[in-house]
Amino acid sequence: MTANASRIAVLGAGSWGTALAMQLARNGHKVMLWGRNPQYMSDIERTRNNARFFPGLRLADSIKATASVAEAMAGADHVLLVVPSHAFRESLDALIPHLGPGQGIAWACKGFEPGSGRLLHEVVAAQLQAGSPMAVITGPSFAVEVARNLPTAVTVAGNTEAFTESVARTLHGGSFRAYTSKDMVGAELGGAVKNVLAVAAGISDGMDLGDNARAALVTRGLAEMMRLGVAMGALTETLMGLAGMGDLVLTCTGDLSRNRRLGLALGRGLGVKAAVAEIGQVVEGVGSSAEVWRLAQAHGLSMPISRQVYGIIHQGWDPVESLSHLLAREQKPEHPA
Repeated sequence: MTANASRIAVLGAGSWGTALAMQLARNGHKVMLWGRNPQYMSDIERTRNNARFFPGLRLADSIKATASVAEAMAGADHVLLVVPSHAFRESLDALIPHLGPGQGIAWACKGFEPGSGRLLHEVVAAQLQAGSPMAVITGPSFAVEVARNLPTAVTVAGNTEAFTESVARTLHGGSFRAYTSKDMVGAELGGAVKNVLAVAAGISDGMDLGDNARAALVTRGLAEMMRLGVAMGALTETLMGLAGMGDLVLTCTGDLSRNRRLGLALGRGLGVKAAVAEIGQVVEGVGSSAEVWRLAQAHGLSMPISRQVYGIIHQGWDPVESLSHLLAREQKPEHPA
């Protein structure tokens, strides 16, 4: 371990949790990687590999795999929660009893709390003492590329400068850049809305509508994201940065994106359930599409792309008809006064 090394608990042994654990280990930190399944975690510890997600990529000796939250959290300088949004609240409840007084939480999860529609920092704030440090890690980052140590840049947005900087420093190094921000609303909103828009871009490409159509969907999708962000108090700079436009471009164009792959399958005629089953992992855009449309209605916003994605996923609308409806909308100024 290096002189500035920390002991870090990474809770969540999926692709993204494992990739971040690998990056933290590269930076000289000692990592406790936690997952729910004892046999799975035992296999990772024994083989030094997360074979499901990264076959052939060896985990550093400074990463220890465990199925015990208490063991993972013991003596941790930082706690990083990396689970799907639907498991966020349950995992948060499990780790809170093991936090030290005033200890903060960081997470690398994108989406809304199912049911309540709250952004994840609102969920954390409701569970911790007022003013407790918290931070979200987000931005354009495919897990497998981070695991392979390819160049990546993310945003760490938090409620206290010292904690945000500390979390960013643990990750920043080598090919991985970590920028900081105070705008948690914008950072989380960008990471959630882009999943919905990536489904739309995937549908367009699945229907072979061409590069022009994809570029239009990405650009007009960014306008929808910013419209909602402004209504919710986000900074436009955040949504034009890594957490917004950067993540949107990656997710709408990269075939490693589960949300784009869902759209591709839908555009080729596969049903939602069959498409999700084919992907075999959580597709955040499924749940986020309902929450984004709910927020659009609550704020009285026009978000036609998000509306069509919601209809396709949750109301059984035909993708061909939905895309045709978007193309048939009335002519109007690109930037209304």
